[in-house]
Amino acid sequence: MADPVLDGLVEALRCLPGVGQKSAQRMAYHLLQHDRPGALKLARALDAAVSEIGHCERCHTFSRASLCDLCADPERDPRLLCVVETPADQAALERTGSFKGQYFVLLGRLSPLDGLGARDIGLGALLARASDGVVQEVVLATNFTAEGEATAHVLGEQLKARGLKVTRLARGVPVGSELEYVDLGTIAHAFMDRR
Repeated sequence: MADPVLDGLVEALRCLPGVGQKSAQRMAYHLLQHDRPGALKLARALDAAVSEIGHCERCHTFSRASLCDLCADPERDPRLLCVVETPADQAALERTGSFKGQYFVLLGRLSPLDGLGARDIGLGALLARASDGVVQEVVLATNFTAEGEATAHVLGEQLKARGLKVTRLARGVPVGSELEYVDLGTIAHAFMDRR
């Protein structure tokens, strides 16, 4: 006979991306059998994050304050605005240390099949931010998926129509890779974007 509390834990773990029934069950059993302190630590951390972390009112990344640290940093160049899909994408770009401008996090991407349109990804807020008279260049750093490309195209057209310089992250062959193992689409884009 199944226990409703255990079933609830398994079902809760299934909300994580890539976690199916068996993986969720394995995690639940591990936490309860081998790592109860870890389970409590996880529960407390989730509770604190959900109750304390919201979105920056300016760029929409995760933040405990109304303005995130990057938006509040006077050393960042306000003339450069980088548009990303998620806070995770922003964090990845920040780890490179190569971008010193500001960000706008869409919190999604265009996906007509999922019913996500321009309003769902904050196009109006992005256009208002980019048209503030300070921003001179918008870097589109959406992912190189079909949805990310469509999002970049729509955003680029809207931003260019407002007289802004719009650039897109370059695509190319990954560092340390061998050409014979790189997919043909990546090689083709590397040729087109060569410099």
